[in-house]
Amino acid sequence: MQLSPAVEKYVLHWGEMGTRWGTNRTVAQIHALLYLSPEPLRADEICELLSVARSNVSTSIRELQSYGLVHMTHVLGDRRDYFESVTDVWELFRVIIEQRKQRELNPTLRMLKRCATEVDDEKDTDPVTKERIHNMLDFVERTSSWYEQISDVPSTTLTKLMSLGASITKLVKK
Repeated sequence: MQLSPAVEKYVLHWGEMGTRWGTNRTVAQIHALLYLSPEPLRADEICELLSVARSNVSTSIRELQSYGLVHMTHVLGDRRDYFESVTDVWELFRVIIEQRKQRELNPTLRMLKRCATEVDDEKDTDPVTKERIHNMLDFVERTSSWYEQISDVPSTTLTKLMSLGASITKLVKK
């Protein structure tokens, strides 16, 4: 496989975005490469295509596998391991959101619940501050609940919901 200029640009950009999202650049680049690849790739092919050390590729693939974004597969007659990405963009979205929920949202929700309970007992804390903590708790709880509700919605339904855009707000406006 040869990387076309557009594919190379995509992979490099995905790596840059990965660093902004808190992911290692190589991990994000490998994911981008596997997502775009029409066929599963071997680790040595990934090393060659991205000019990355084998140890870095192995570590990155394990991380992607732990997230559920990349799966190992085999090719008939070949004993080597091949890797492929989840290709349904909605499934990718779900996996990434679930990972972020576990690492970021759930700990924040636990902390906010503790803070809300503690701040209610504090006599010297300004009522505005208390209200803001409770508002943030409510927002994070709603966000978490929203994710739980849509996590099992089929991709076709999510696509239809997205295509409704702003017109859906007309249905729920007071």
